Amino acid sequence: MKTKILIFLACTVLAFACSAPNKGKEETLSAQKIDSLFEQYYQERLMLFPLEATLNGDNRYNDLLPCDVCDGFRNDLKTFYEKYLTALTGFNRDDISAQQQISYDVLKREMEISLEGLKFHDNYQPIQQFWGMPLTMGQLGSGSGNQPFKTVKDYENFLARIDAFYSWCDSSIVYMRKGIASNEVMPKILMERVLPQMQSMVVSDPKQSVFYGPIKALPESFSADEKARLTASYEKAIIEKLNPSYKKLFDFIDKEYLSACRESAGISAIPNGKERYAYLIKQWTTTDMGPDEVFELGMSEVKRIRSEMDKIRLETGFKGDLKDFFTFINTDKKFFPFQTPEQVLQAYRDVEARMQDSLSKLFGNKPKSKFEVRQTEKFREASASAEYNNASPDGSRPGIFYVPIVDATKCNSFGMESLFLHEAIPGHHYQTSLQAENTSLPNFRRFIWYGAYGEGWALYTESLGKELGLYTDPYQRFGRLSKEMHRAIRLVTDAGIHAKGWTREQAIQFSLDNEPGDAKGIATEIERYMAIPGQALSYKIGQLKIMALRKEAELALGDKFNL
Repeated sequence: MKTKILIFLACTVLAFACSAPNKGKEETLSAQKIDSLFEQYYQERLMLFPLEATLNGDNRYNDLLPCDVCDGFRNDLKTFYEKYLTALTGFNRDDISAQQQISYDVLKREMEISLEGLKFHDNYQPIQQFWGMPLTMGQLGSGSGNQPFKTVKDYENFLARIDAFYSWCDSSIVYMRKGIASNEVMPKILMERVLPQMQSMVVSDPKQSVFYGPIKALPESFSADEKARLTASYEKAIIEKLNPSYKKLFDFIDKEYLSACRESAGISAIPNGKERYAYLIKQWTTTDMGPDEVFELGMSEVKRIRSEMDKIRLETGFKGDLKDFFTFINTDKKFFPFQTPEQVLQAYRDVEARMQDSLSKLFGNKPKSKFEVRQTEKFREASASAEYNNASPDGSRPGIFYVPIVDATKCNSFGMESLFLHEAIPGHHYQTSLQAENTSLPNFRRFIWYGAYGEGWALYTESLGKELGLYTDPYQRFGRLSKEMHRAIRLVTDAGIHAKGWTREQAIQFSLDNEPGDAKGIATEIERYMAIPGQALSYKIGQLKIMALRKEAELALGDKFNL
């Protein structure tokens, strides 16, 4: 990989040198040349981030897995970001088109905020229970994720990634030890959640491994010799590379790392934690809001939504108070109609079917990408939330709405409609697919992700249920409000944990007091915020901005406004 990158860097630098204006001349580079710069940036980025390439449906680097925890890799990133930030200064922003100016601004911000992020040692904390390389490898290697398994080369590519992962695990331990030395460690309870995840990946029989999934689905077009060779190679990789890798991580965390972990919940407890949280707010929300401002906005929204929830409680004729109503929603048998995982999945498919006619009225532009609802894989479902995985723009991989179903009989139905709107259609599936399919944009913008926009849009779409033929009963409307409340609570609890010294238990109690979640589910959510500070802020802050923009359009257009 290093050789590939060095060759590409040499060619790119030479291209810049040849195309740069002569010193002293007052001339700007053409719009055509800035388009070339955008494409050069995107292509070089894929080499540095091959998992992004795989996600985007570009299969050229499916055998690569960089050591992203290593200082050498981070130094390469610094050089990369600085190079493109410098390259942008060669252009006069006023001389390019309006769309190119947006691309200019986006790329400039990306380079600046990425460079700022490298000041912090997030590589000292590379493993947690919500996301990270050990979990990503399981998703890729299961055969049902982003990694393709259609050709013999596809199968060989993932074997190469397994080899790289073996080395990645060794490096991650080295850098976690650096974290121990500098007191930059994860909360203890989160790493306790990681242990069973790592343990579940170690199997005595390779056929029982999640990584054996592709072998169970070997294409019929493969010859008998190819099937035999790949089967032997995967069994050997599971026993000799993957089992030892996950066992090594488990043993290190269990015997060495846990005892050094912190009892505190928030990132402000580690060196430069307050500065890092301020940076993460800026990164995830694209605003300059401070923790206090975030916290107060959350408290205001919690108060407003509680009032709306209480109106629906009265509408149903329920006699108790709002907290009693939460208990009713969480315990009454009519909200728990499922016996099997397939029934849960089918209920979400039924939501999609019910709104098909209305979708055409609201959305004239629909994605070409296909869409599926799937159960979250067993190895990660205990700590997972419902989530969406992007479709590939070439149509080879559908967008996937993953639903964690530990026990189907405990899946509550009252919030299913709003969840589907958010995670699937017209939330993440429409936004990410239409963005990726929009070839008028430079490639780096087709595949870029902004939490405040992506999550803000998805939360905004939950408010469209009535227009889409949903929310026909008060309990589904209450489900929508409970989801919005959940995102408002995130502003309070995330800022509370990471800036105001809140404990995990304080955050859990605040959530229990204000939303109808069960204690176990809420605890999982709070631990998610502990693991990825700032990410949970993007939903509500983005939604409120989109709603403000809609209001602005309604006022400006009056009767001409069209949803």
